[in-house]
Amino acid sequence: MTLTEFQARTVEAFGTLRADHLVRSHHLAACGGRTAREAIDAGESVKRVWLALCDEFEVPEHLR
Repeated sequence: MTLTEFQARTVEAFGTLRADHLVRSHHLAACGGRTAREAIDAGESVKRVWLALCDEFEVPEHLR
């Protein structure tokens, strides 16, 4: 998954404003307590970060 795909999927799943807020402020347990932005910047797989967001927010399967 590319960063562009990640951004598009977060907007599709959460809406523009909420997606940006979640990526910058929600700490993901599956990513060591880092935010999505911090995890990606630290080299975490974009797909792994996306799936962590999906799991924590129970994103429907068809949007994953």
